[in-house]
Order: sequence, then structure tokens, then C-alpha cells
Amino acid sequence: MSRRVFCVHDQIETEGLDFIPWPGELGKQVFASIGKPAWARWLAHQTMLINENRLSPLDPKHRAFLEDQMRKYLFERQTGSVAGYVPTSDG
Repeated sequence: MSRRVFCVHDQIETEGLDFIPWPGELGKQVFASIGKPAWARWLAHQTMLINENRLSPLDPKHRAFLEDQMRKYLFERQTGSVAGYVPTSDG
């Protein structure tokens, strides 16, 4: 049986993550209160941030930026902007 959590991002009870996805307190908070669907959407958004801003997850400054964006996306429902990104009319 899968672990269930109340996802604070989606405001529903849903399947929880299988493991703590990030080190430290933020990772524990994500594990305790973010569901798999919201986490999957964050990963897609994170990939866009990494690609469009040419970030390296190995660079401590870039990791700090991504952690801040994760917190904003999952818990404050804010999406970070991507330099030069112009959304198309279909998305």
C-alpha cells in the first residue's frame, strides 16, 4: 500500500513520495507534505529552469537558486521566470 499525504501544493490527499528527494529540512518537508503529481510537475519545471538558464546542479550558487525556486513553487505556488522564455499561445 502506498503512503498517502495531504499535498499542500495541490490541496488534496494523494500518493506520497517514496523517499526524501532533497537533503536537509526542505527535503523532509517535501517528503511529508508534497504528493507525487506535484513533485513530477516540479521536476519538469526544474528541468526547464536548468536548461533555459544554463544552470549546473553541481554549482553551489545554482543549487541554492534551485532550492529557493523549489520552495517557492511547491509551498508558495510561485513559478520562477526563465530569462528569455516566451510562452507559446498553446502553452
